[in-house]
Amino acid sequence: MELGLQVPDFTLPGGTAALGGELAEAVRAADDAGFAYLAVMDHFFQIPSVGPSDHPMLEAYTTLGYFAAHTRRAKLFTYVTGAIYRHPGLLAKAVTTLDVLSGGRAMLGIGAGWNEEEARGLGFPFPSTSERFELLEENLRYVRQMWDEDEKPFSSKHFTAERLLNSPQPPHRPPIMVGGGGEKKTLRLVAKYGDFCNIGNGPDLERKLDVLKRHCETEGRDYAEIATTVYHYLDIGPSGEKTGEFLAEARRLHRLGVHAVIGPLPGGLDRDRIEIFAQDIIPAVKELA
Repeated sequence: MELGLQVPDFTLPGGTAALGGELAEAVRAADDAGFAYLAVMDHFFQIPSVGPSDHPMLEAYTTLGYFAAHTRRAKLFTYVTGAIYRHPGLLAKAVTTLDVLSGGRAMLGIGAGWNEEEARGLGFPFPSTSERFELLEENLRYVRQMWDEDEKPFSSKHFTAERLLNSPQPPHRPPIMVGGGGEKKTLRLVAKYGDFCNIGNGPDLERKLDVLKRHCETEGRDYAEIATTVYHYLDIGPSGEKTGEFLAEARRLHRLGVHAVIGPLPGGLDRDRIEIFAQDIIPAVKELA
């Protein structure tokens, strides 16, 4: 099993002037500690579960490029891009660029998008739920065609393109995570297009994994091809006093077939807690593989 660190909060102690330096030190420490994934949200306003909307929020792909320059090993991705925010040609180029410049470490995390406040605030279209899922599936088809070196024209309900040229191509096709646990639409799209799924660690996790298995059967897909990840707070307490609880939960998730646990550190990017992960937690979790 692997662990991934999501960075959802850019309200750091030194303020905006020190943000670059503090982020560089934190992601370098997380990379050295052995976190297999580093992720940021793809939002423009801070989200309610993290803080007030006017708290600092950095643009996702610019930030991931910065992470790439300060790390060596971890996979880099958004958790997750809203399909409504970027034309899929721009999205494919952004992820390709990140992959080329990071030495093949980019992934694409993508979902239908949900934050109406920031969309209305900045003037992004925010269509109906059904249309957002149409856009999600069309994005998935579009970027896969670009990464398959298929330059033929692309046509769908929402997009028309004459030549899907992508030069340079990424070193290896970036894995695609379709984020969310919706049982009718999202998990069907995971089965059809995804290399990774990501489902919240709640009481319905086992049922959702079973639903994904059934979608895989319908799509003629081998469920074992999909890396199962869960969103779970990396809560070990301020000084590591909850380490045992965290490892017990990791063992339970491993028994369910979960490949990776990805989430934020409650309280922010504390270097002492990252070191506890390096010494006591990541080695123990790796042994569950």
